[in-house]
Formats: sequence, C-alpha cells, structure tokens
Amino acid sequence: MSLGVLEPQSYSLNQVLILDELKQSLAAVSEAEIETAQRRILAAKRIFVAGAGRSGLALKMAAMRFMHLGLEVHVAGEVTAPAIGPDDLLLVASGSGATASAVHAAEVARKVGAEVLAVTATRDSKLANLAQWLIVIPAATKQNLNGTASAQYAGALFEQSVMLLTDSMFHAMWREWGESAEELYKRHANLE
Repeated sequence: MSLGVLEPQSYSLNQVLILDELKQSLAAVSEAEIETAQRRILAAKRIFVAGAGRSGLALKMAAMRFMHLGLEVHVAGEVTAPAIGPDDLLLVASGSGATASAVHAAEVARKVGAEVLAVTATRDSKLANLAQWLIVIPAATKQNLNGTASAQYAGALFEQSVMLLTDSMFHAMWREWGESAEELYKRHANLE
C-alpha cells in the first residue's frame, strides 16, 4: 500500500480543520455543567477516573493535573487504585455513553454510594442516565463514520475535546485554589 505524496499544505489545512472543530465543539458545552463539575471534583474525598481507549487516556491526563492540585486521584483499573466508596467521585468518559467498561464503572460507583460525573456526547445514553452530574460535549462518537458530525476519524473530536475541557477545568480550579505554579510543581513526579 502506497501512501503517495502529501501536499505541502495538508498539515496546515488539517490543523485548521481540527482547531475549528474543537472551537465549535467546546463553545457549545454548558458553562453550568462545567461549573458544577468543578465543584463536585473539588468537594470529593477522592476522585477516580475511568474511560476506554483515547477517552481514558485523556482522563489520565486530567488525573495527573488534579493530583498537581493536591487532590487524591486514582485511575480505575490500575493496580494501586483502592476501592471506590461513599464521598468519592467517579469521573468517567464515553462519547457514545454505551462503552461497557464505562457503564460498568458507573454502575459499581452508584451501587457503593459514590457520585458519578459523566462526560459524553450522548445525553440520552445509559451512562448519562447513571450519572448524577453530566457534561455533554456535542462531538462525533466513534460510531459516526459518515463525516457529518466531524471531518475527523471516528471519535477523535470527542476525545480531543475531553482533554481540552479537563485542562480548561484544571486551569480554572488552579486559579481558584490560589497556589503558585511552584507549589504545584512540588507534587510533580520525580521518579521519571
């Protein structure tokens, strides 16, 4: 299989397309949902993040930043993650809201009395119905292959949006927290 010759402008054009889609997607997210999510994250005893594939990777990045704030954060499924319980918050992402592992994590969290904050593109999904708190990102899910919801492949827009949304939330919480960048950096990993 030959990839052929790429046109010199293709990178620039793709970059503009992706950034434009992200700008539209994130601009349509409810400020009220974001503010509520930030309050729930800061109020939680412990935060657990869960998601499959690239959505899960985006939440792992969020977990790292929340840890830099001094919050107790765990990645569900990692060997050092304790059991979730009451007063804890599960932050879970699934574009479709139907990803089996994400739905299962939300079911377990609810069963033991933890709160569930879901990030999804599908407001009427099983995951959304399990969550007490919701952030809806109007973006293509991995099942949207016809290019009408996004020109990007599968769920790329949703996954990118999760990363930028949680980075923006971190930035707002950091400013509210009032610690300097130097204070946060003391929590940065030193066994790299």
